[in-house]
Amino acid sequence: MNAKKDAIRFGLISALIVSACGPVAAQNVVQLAKLEAGEERPGGAATTNRATQTRNAFSQHSTGIGFEGEFRFKVGNAIFRKTWVSSPASTKSSDGLGPIYNARACQHCHLKDGRGHTPAGNWPDDGAVSMFLRLSIPPQTEEHKRLLAERHTTIIPEPTYGGQLQDLAIQGHAGEGRMHIEYKDVPVELGDGTIVTLRRPTYSVTDLGYGPMHPETMISPRVAPPMIGLGLLEAIPESEIRANADPQDEDGDGISGRASEVWSHEKQQVALGRFGWKAGNPTVRQQSSDAFAGDMGLSTPMFAKPSGDCTQAQARCLGAPSGEQNADPEVTQQMIDLVVFYSQNLAVPKRRNAISPEVLRGKKIFQTVGCAACHKPTYKTGKVTGQPHLSQQRIWPYTDLLLHDMGGGLADNRPEGVANGREWKTPPLWGIGLTQTVSGHSFLLHDGRARGIEEAILWHGGEAAAARDAYSELSKEERDALIAFVKSL
Repeated sequence: MNAKKDAIRFGLISALIVSACGPVAAQNVVQLAKLEAGEERPGGAATTNRATQTRNAFSQHSTGIGFEGEFRFKVGNAIFRKTWVSSPASTKSSDGLGPIYNARACQHCHLKDGRGHTPAGNWPDDGAVSMFLRLSIPPQTEEHKRLLAERHTTIIPEPTYGGQLQDLAIQGHAGEGRMHIEYKDVPVELGDGTIVTLRRPTYSVTDLGYGPMHPETMISPRVAPPMIGLGLLEAIPESEIRANADPQDEDGDGISGRASEVWSHEKQQVALGRFGWKAGNPTVRQQSSDAFAGDMGLSTPMFAKPSGDCTQAQARCLGAPSGEQNADPEVTQQMIDLVVFYSQNLAVPKRRNAISPEVLRGKKIFQTVGCAACHKPTYKTGKVTGQPHLSQQRIWPYTDLLLHDMGGGLADNRPEGVANGREWKTPPLWGIGLTQTVSGHSFLLHDGRARGIEEAILWHGGEAAAARDAYSELSKEERDALIAFVKSL
């Protein structure tokens, strides 16, 4: 082993085996990693104990929600799961789909309220439901630049195809095109000689239905994220999130997280972004309304356009019948209120194996190699009006909700709001160990390229490069312990 590797290994091992009482044996390192009060219940009092090791682990309501809350949750779930149809239709409360869309129900992307997945193959082998492409172009006019500068928009949509590629359409209309993925194997050697093969994706669009795209079109893939704990993330005081930002890296630790600043359609002013892969929406309500519009072509009180993402270049799309009734949008105020409540109250499951010696050792390694610098373990929520079960809770989401430069390997080279083409929001880690159980796969990251936790770690670059490199120099036993800890979350 060379001198640099020896130094890294020595530093890691020393940090793990020294305590206030002096040196201890490496096998007793578990004594140094304490299970903190409440840590087994990452969602605080709202954590669920129900079905925590089944496919329904992410579909349980917050503990303490009450009888009325449980009723609202179940009705919201029914709306979340219901299949929308095109207009005109006899089912007046369910029509208005499209005319172009990606899915016919929220649940089709967030199956079992969990994580989406990469397609098993390109069209027609797989329809790629739960994954799609974002589209945009650089600003072309002074008006575009003004809108971006004032945060009234996060992107300039592609002129013909809008801000999102919709691959499906109602009868009589054409889908916009198909996402095409090609993978290339990338071998990575770890410090002990272990070879891990990553897969590097390349994205393109085939079968364009409305003519060529703008020559400067930027595309970025998105996999649907899990739905748990959204109300708790929304309840973290803004001051706590902003306190972790260090855009100029003034403390010199190499971590320079930035807050996302986006337009709040509810408050009609700039607000802190929290939701979406680049923190492009400030609230669960705006994120949900955005998804209804973009994913299903449905109007809401916030986004009133009944034709969804149709553009001026798609005249037949704009002229299609809508499902609006008596001046109400296709997704009424009552419907959106119930879906928002449901989304806010999908509970975080109780942790598994939290007191396992291997897991506690992995927790210490997680902290030592620097993962916790961005995946901030814990917060206390503020007051949530009408939802005391989400209020004043000590929670353990393992995110700072800030934007970080993740390096060229993960770059989509597509700016979104204040986020540049290399930046992503730190995703929460709670529930990550149940991905296989709930979703039937272990694909991670914004485009599902990683086939497990280790591959996801090895894709980290930029601000996370030091932590990735430290992980690479761990022994197999240490790597296994770290991964066991992450899987316990």
